[in-house]
Amino acid sequence: MITLFNRREAYITYSMQEQSETRSLLAQNGIDYSVKVINRKSPSPADAGSRARTGSFGENPGLMYEYIFYVHKDDIEKAKRIVQSRGK
Repeated sequence: MITLFNRREAYITYSMQEQSETRSLLAQNGIDYSVKVINRKSPSPADAGSRARTGSFGENPGLMYEYIFYVHKDDIEKAKRIVQSRGK
């Protein structure tokens, strides 16, 4: 089981395709993982009206979501090796 105290950050991507491939690779190799998804375009709680003022003109829609993969600290080296082996 992965908890806040025994997890390590294994991989970060903004690509939905890469996060899908990473999920598959980790699952195929029996590595338990969790993914934190952050919407980079959502307004902050401190400035709730900022999205309406700034809009999204000129922003890359491919960078809207950030995917952060966490694995158990005992699996971190194996997970990084597996993700790096796919050549991206």
